[in-house]
Amino acid sequence: MHNTGADGAADHGDAAGVDHVFLALERELAVFLRRARASSGELAREVHPDMEPAAYGLLVRLSDAGAQRATDLAGYFGVGKATMSRQLHALEGLGLVTREPDPADGRAVLVRLTDEGHDRYGRARLARRARYARRLAAWDRAEVAELSRLLHRLNAEREGEDGA
Repeated sequence: MHNTGADGAADHGDAAGVDHVFLALERELAVFLRRARASSGELAREVHPDMEPAAYGLLVRLSDAGAQRATDLAGYFGVGKATMSRQLHALEGLGLVTREPDPADGRAVLVRLTDEGHDRYGRARLARRARYARRLAAWDRAEVAELSRLLHRLNAEREGEDGA
């Protein structure tokens, strides 16, 4: 089996079996993920100085998907119920989320953003988008759109694997 490089030429790797196309992809994704983790910390502090970096993703999910059960959030993020409970308790303490009875099932509880959580998260999200725009200002809009399309494809394929 051979792989095709970005220029369309076949890349069979070197004598050690290293496929340089995938090696370069691995390296760039590692840098991207390291920077994304650091960025989550910065974004969390923008929302609230005492918010844990890992909790920022919870605000993203609640803003995008609306109120959710804690067990559904734990499943979405691939963490245990205890971890999710701890993170939600911390966000409640900061006044960013609240729990309320699920109207569809009185025994269940939904977690949702508070008005303050929504406002703080919204401001941080706008600031993040402005940073993206500044960082990519030299890029052609078609390049930004292509990057978005490819990342969507990668994410969608991964979600298909996770759901299988």
